[in-house]
Amino acid sequence: MANPERSLLTAIVLAIGSELTAGATRDTNSGDLAAELIERGVEVGRITALPDRLGAVTEAFEAALDQAELVISTGGLGPTPDDLTREAIAAACGATATVDAALEHWLRDLFERRGLPMAEANLKQAWLIPGAVALSNGQGTAPGWWVEPDEAHVIVAMPGPPREMWPMWRAAVLPRLESRGLGQESAAETLRLSGIGESALADLIGEAILRAADPEVATYARPDAVDVRISAFGSGAGERVAAMAALLQPRLERWIFARGDATWPDVLAARLAGRSVAVVEAGTGGQLAALLGPVPWFVRGEVLPGAERGADGSREGRSRDLRLEALRVRNAAAADIGLALRARERYGDTAVSIATALGDREVSQVVRTAFLGGDEGRRRAALLACAELWRLLRE
Repeated sequence: MANPERSLLTAIVLAIGSELTAGATRDTNSGDLAAELIERGVEVGRITALPDRLGAVTEAFEAALDQAELVISTGGLGPTPDDLTREAIAAACGATATVDAALEHWLRDLFERRGLPMAEANLKQAWLIPGAVALSNGQGTAPGWWVEPDEAHVIVAMPGPPREMWPMWRAAVLPRLESRGLGQESAAETLRLSGIGESALADLIGEAILRAADPEVATYARPDAVDVRISAFGSGAGERVAAMAALLQPRLERWIFARGDATWPDVLAARLAGRSVAVVEAGTGGQLAALLGPVPWFVRGEVLPGAERGADGSREGRSRDLRLEALRVRNAAAADIGLALRARERYGDTAVSIATALGDREVSQVVRTAFLGGDEGRRRAALLACAELWRLLRE
């Protein structure tokens, strides 16, 4: 049974391998591991990538043990001389690694069953230090390590390849951590905003709030929104997060379109309440259709090349044409709502026109500017169209 008084509350994640620090391989493990720990109430203080250098890796383990109760590493458990995680953990713990007879037997049997000779280099994969426990690896030849250097700390070493690391994490590590005692009370809430940049958002929230540690308030520029994440750990975390969200709500309300991990298709579906939408877009390369995806209420999507001026070359002519396009696509699809979107690159940014035929209302049209041109400007034009439809549905 877990002992709450010994529960692991803080963690550091180390990703080991020169291929990571050289940029030859992307570390896809550490962020997902951190998210799983945070979800369970563990504060992750740092994620560090390290080259295959014994001194650097040993120092990283020593520093991590000084700063956190749980140290998780991935990588460096292979058989070659540059796989140094075992040596580094042994040095950080002041211990000597030796060949474990049971692990050696398992390893030799593994090669024998495959009809392959085992190189002596593989023997280091059978090493253990006193008090360490081997973690079974059903996907490779590198067992993981579970080490408790003292009553307050745990080191977990797992292989780097995700196909080996994740099964080990799920089957061998996470159950053991939860049995040992993992995490504390925690809470988090995410506000999703549209139509405001991160710097303007920071000014609205204020430096004092953004620098405070409890609850922590952070802003993140996402591909589809700017997120404000409020989080706290420890007793009463939920109450502190709720109080901060209530404080920020009046300042940010006009830009908040969702909470949590809701996406634009999720939010629009709720606002549409069963109504259908047909879209025609010009000059966007189909960005709006790609953003909405295969949702049941999106019944028609037409993608046209960049639109030209109206027959008379006037702005009114072009505006009138776009309103007619919204009506046309709505009628063609027998949809409840028709939306016409046009994007043109202009002076390094993107001019965006959006016309919406909604119910019996007069067809509305707005003109916006999306920051930057090219693919990024076209992507932002699609987001502006979603925001405009959301605004009209809210009204």
